[in-house]
This record gives sequence, structure tokens and C-alpha cells, in this order.
Amino acid sequence: MKKRPHIIIFNPDEMRADALAHLGNPAAITPNLDAFARTEGVSFRRAFCQNPVCVPSRCSLFTGLYPHVHGHRTMAHLLRPGESSLFKELRESGYYVWMNDRNDLYAAQYPGWLEANADEIFYGGNVPSAPGPEKENPRGSMGEPGFYSHFEGRLKVDGSGKNYSKDDEDVDALIRRIKNPVDDRPICAFVGLLYPHTPYAVEEPYYSAIDRDKVPPRVKPEECTGKPKMEEKLREMQEMEGYSEEEWRELRAVYLAMCMKVDAQFGRMCQALKDAGIYDDCAIFFLSDHGDFTGDYGIPEKAQNCFEECLTSVPFLIKPPAWEKVDPGICDSLTELVDFYATVLDYSGTAPVHTHFGKSLRPLLEDRSRDLREYVFCEGGRLPEESHCDEWHVNGPSGSPRSFVYWPRQTAQLDSTAHCKATMIRDKRYKYISRSLDLDEFYDLERDPGERFNEIHNPQYSEIIGKMQREMLRWYQTTCDVVPWDFDARFNKEMMWVKVKGKVPPENAEAVKRRLAEGAKMSELSEYF
Repeated sequence: MKKRPHIIIFNPDEMRADALAHLGNPAAITPNLDAFARTEGVSFRRAFCQNPVCVPSRCSLFTGLYPHVHGHRTMAHLLRPGESSLFKELRESGYYVWMNDRNDLYAAQYPGWLEANADEIFYGGNVPSAPGPEKENPRGSMGEPGFYSHFEGRLKVDGSGKNYSKDDEDVDALIRRIKNPVDDRPICAFVGLLYPHTPYAVEEPYYSAIDRDKVPPRVKPEECTGKPKMEEKLREMQEMEGYSEEEWRELRAVYLAMCMKVDAQFGRMCQALKDAGIYDDCAIFFLSDHGDFTGDYGIPEKAQNCFEECLTSVPFLIKPPAWEKVDPGICDSLTELVDFYATVLDYSGTAPVHTHFGKSLRPLLEDRSRDLREYVFCEGGRLPEESHCDEWHVNGPSGSPRSFVYWPRQTAQLDSTAHCKATMIRDKRYKYISRSLDLDEFYDLERDPGERFNEIHNPQYSEIIGKMQREMLRWYQTTCDVVPWDFDARFNKEMMWVKVKGKVPPENAEAVKRRLAEGAKMSELSEYF
């Protein structure tokens, strides 16, 4: 049997693709990931998530299914018993599955459900809490421009000069398991980080390392036309009009500093794999679930039905095991996070147990000049009658308190037009977004990379828009549902007996009933007639 690689999955949360230096950000400091892509792996420049918030994206990338297939479109609908996932499938195929507790994947109300998908789960919480922000009350008071900014700035350090976070604890736990395996099974190790998810906060030396003068300028809302109502509502609720350009630049710099820390943690994990002598035996995957506005369009954090590149384009890097062919560098083929699922199955030699829509990236890892997809898709939002499914509702019928930093987003989502269902289709140049209630969007990304000008009514693009609408319909038709691979019986044993009892001689009646109780099929009973 062919040797099976260890599967190592490093998963930061809310990291946008342009936070990496090798993907063009002049202020980014990501030396480990840059070297990883340059010499050993492939970095997919055009990788896109299938939903711009955590839970739906993860339910998609760990199953190879789009969010609409099983209704995983909200923050409050996770995988439930009876649904398969990558971890369960790898475990059942012979992998030792290790994960930390931050996966945003399995519904927590079912006792033992999370634990059924792994051999070992690291919960942590065994170290003192990391020190908080240097500045007391860093976001200011309610009514001030920064109150809903999610910005906290520079963090304090402890007596050893560190701000030892839950992420640090989880990475160290993974390193211990790497150096001390439980048995001889290949390991599937998943570490899900909080960083660079909000709040925007980081300690030294990362905080001061980012050159503020090199931070790319943000896309300002006043420069844009035809943007979705959700973005308008978020700006209205967040009340950040008085936030200065210098403050936005500082927020963006701290975000990049958080990404720098993620890069350092990734480098530490890779070094542990080398120290353990198994680095060459590993297929290593680095990917985020979605991005972050970080001030673009006048908004911090994210939105569940907006599809700008800063939210949908994510880092996605892969190194195959040493015995597999690889063409290191940057790949420009369009890829989706559902392709992660297919690629892990491919390299691990694991057969899928359900229909999925991912495509293995192995051909692109072997030759970066190849193309995989003509279009990529992302979706989000809700129907008007699904207001009870909003994240807001999780906080009870009275909603979240106005003092809660997520109050603006959760309140904006109450507007059924703003939070309407929406779907993005994108090729290498154009992006079309269909909205069920709000205005559709169309962008020529070659002429307008910042997605400032909605060209949906420009007759110059009508033919292209029509083609993308037809392709979106074809995609929905192809992926709208899946048939389970296990089949149901149409008749129970009583129904079967009714069908055959008129043909069965009395002396064979008990034998036939016994065979039916044992699950015999109709074709297996002919000898008794």
C-alpha cells in the first residue's frame, strides 16, 4: 500500500489573501509563508471561500459541499449527527485525528458529537489569561467613533515579555503531539486559530514591526457607487464617520501585525515537524475561512452577504509530501475552498463517502500553469421569513445590548432587504452578484480592482452579465442537492408479507416470515412460493 502522508491543517480565522507579502502587500511581514510558497509549496492567488463568515464557510470546506446544499447558511446551523465531514472520514480510514477546540464546525448541543469526530481534542485553558490592551477602554465610550471599531491596539506582555494567548497554547499543544505521537497511525492535525479575527490587537514585537507608511490605502465608501444596502446599514449602525484616516491606517497596521504573528506560529509548527523528522512526510495546508474589511468601504470586521475580494479571497497554501511532484510558487488558477476537501482526500488516499463538489488541486500543485475552474462562487444572506435564523436571535428575543461590539451587525441583519440572500459568481476578470431583494452588482475587476463602481446597468456589459446569470443557474441546478449513498427500503416486513402471503403455501408461511424479519429481499424468497 502506498505510504499515507500526515495531514497538517493550519487554519487562521478571518485572514484576507492580501495580508501576505508574497501576494503583493508592501507592509506585510510573512517570511515563513513566503518561503513556504517560494520553495516547497503552492500559494493559490485566486482562492475563494464559499461564505464570508465562519460557520457556513467551515461547514462547506470540511464537507466539499456548498452552503446551500444542506442549509448551512447561518452562524447557528453547524454539522449535526448524521452529517459526514473530513475529520470523521479520515479517522474512519485509519488516521489519528487531533484537533483543538476552535473549529466552528460541530453542533455543541449533542453530547459526544464533537468527540466522535476525533481521537483527541485539546481544550486548553490551562495557562493564565493573556494580558489585555495597554490602553484602558481602547474603543472609547458609546457614541464615540471607535466604539464599534473592534480596535484595541497594542497588548500588554507578561513578566517573560510575552502575550501568551489561547492560540499560542493550542499551537504548543500541537507541537507536543507532533513530537510525541500516540501510535503509528498517520496523524491528521487541525489547529484553528482566533487570529487575525477581531478584536484588532497584538503585542510587541509584532505591533511596531509594521511600517505604517507602507500600509495600502483603503477603499473609501465615498469613492463608490451602487454598493449593497447591508454596507450602508453597517456604516449607519457603527457610527464611525468621525474615525480619522490615521486611525483607519493604524487599525489596518495592527491587523497586518496579527497576521505576522500567525506567520511566526506557522513557522514554529513547521520547525517542530522538521525536528520530529516527519516534515517531508506531511501534506501541509494553510487556509483561512474568510477575510476582513479592515476599513475598506468604511467598515471593520465582516458581513454575511457581501462579497468584495477583501472578504472572499483568502490565503490558501499547500505543500504535498516530499515524494509527490510539486511546482513551487504562486498559482493563478481560480480555486474554491471546497477544493481543499477533495485535495486532502486525494493525498490521503481516502475514498469519499458522499457526493461532493470539490476538485483535487494535485494537478495544479504539479504544474502551476494549469487551470482548474472557469468560475468560483460564494453565497450568503437569508430569506425574509428566516429572520428567526439571524445571528441576532441567538441573543434572545430582545436582541443584543447596544453596548455589545457586534450590535451594529446583528441589528443590521434584522433588515430583510439588507440581509437578503445573495450569490457571487466570479471569473478571472468579472464578478456578478445576484441579490434576491437588493440591487444586483457587477464589477470589471481589470478596470476596477477595488470594486468601487457597480456596472450592473452599464449596457456595455449586458452580454457578459447574461452569460454569468446563466452560468449561476447552471451551477445551482448542478449543486442544489445530493442523493445519499445509502439507500432506504421502500417496504417494511409487514408490507412485504402482505405482498407475498397469497403466493406462499401454508407450510412455508413461518419460514417466509422469518426470512422477512431477517431482512430478505423479495427476489430471495422465490424458493418458498
